[in-house]
Amino acid sequence: MAVNLDKPQLWKSDIAVSVDFYNNWFIQFAPKAYRETRIATTEQVRQTLDKTRNLTDIDPQVLEKNPSAISILRMATAPPIARDRLIGLAGISSNLVYNMETKNRLPVRMEQSRVRTELERIGQVIMQLIDEDIFPWIKSNQAPSETELYRAATVVADRLCGTVADPIIRNAQEQRQLTAIRGWLEQRGYTFSEGQNRRKFDTLEAGTFSFRSNVPISQTYRSGTNQVNIPIDIVIKPFHFEPNDFPLLIEAKSAGDFTNTNKRRKEEAIKVTQLRNTYGEHIRFILLLCGYFDSGYLGYEAAEGIDWVWEHRLDDLAGFGL
Repeated sequence: MAVNLDKPQLWKSDIAVSVDFYNNWFIQFAPKAYRETRIATTEQVRQTLDKTRNLTDIDPQVLEKNPSAISILRMATAPPIARDRLIGLAGISSNLVYNMETKNRLPVRMEQSRVRTELERIGQVIMQLIDEDIFPWIKSNQAPSETELYRAATVVADRLCGTVADPIIRNAQEQRQLTAIRGWLEQRGYTFSEGQNRRKFDTLEAGTFSFRSNVPISQTYRSGTNQVNIPIDIVIKPFHFEPNDFPLLIEAKSAGDFTNTNKRRKEEAIKVTQLRNTYGEHIRFILLLCGYFDSGYLGYEAAEGIDWVWEHRLDDLAGFGL
């Protein structure tokens, strides 16, 4: 039974309310999320300054012990340099930089001599481009004051947070949506599923729900069939269900502009197609929406048979048997 996908006469008013809902949240809470991340990032920069003797000792040994510091060092230059720019300037392996920044490690299969050589090149590039306005002690050869250290750390932290502002906001949005739906469910007697089985969507008991579950799907290639997991934000097993019923799968979506949502609207269609190919047409997959989702987006999802609830009207969840 459709809840919102078959009611286009309500879409315009829902879109307006959802945009207002998102904007009000952003103004009230987004700066707080950004500030909290900025404080934590400033401390990380201070630690990197300590480990590199205030950027006077960026040798291979320091980078070996602190691989993830490379993202901070990229923001300490004038101008700040992107990951690919550092790779090109230093003439080093992209695999090395990727492992250092995203996994806080060195590549396990790279020869030690090559690692040392490329780490040395990284240090040389950083020192050649160091922002002397932020780190005046580099040029003066004077020990920095506590005020200078704090000022430099906050500037670099601002640069880092600027490059990841969107992920910071997305993480805060996701947490807000999960908290809201958890409150709605618990008010109606549902229990959050803890422990090892909470990520297995087909092992939930009636009246329970889980977050960030992995749902296995089958993908067919010329060479055969392979099973992979796809992440689902919310999985709910209703109190009343038949033995062959599937839990309700929900993807939480929040967006701050119309352009981005229309660029990514195919993602949900691909996911639901994979689920249906594996489990059949009776698999239940819906969206939890908040923010800038226009009629074009809604029409596209409706055409794919994907229904939704708005965060500003969570009571629509009852229409899905909850």
